[in-house]
Amino acid sequence: MAVPRNRLSNARKNSRRAHHAKSPKQSCKCKNCGVAKLPHVACPSCGAYGNGVVVKTA
Repeated sequence: MAVPRNRLSNARKNSRRAHHAKSPKQSCKCKNCGVAKLPHVACPSCGAYGNGVVVKTA
C-alpha cells in the first residue's frame, strides 16, 4: 500500500487546494422578457426557451 513518508503541513495542504474554490453561477438575459436566468434553462418568469414558449406560467 502507498503510505506517505512524512506528514503534510497545513500550508502545503491548503496551497494545493487553492484552486478548488467555488465560482458564482453565470446568468444571461431572457430574449423574450429580459429577466436574468440561467443558461440552457427555461425562463422562470415567462417560460420561454430558445425561440418559443415551452412552459406556461400563470
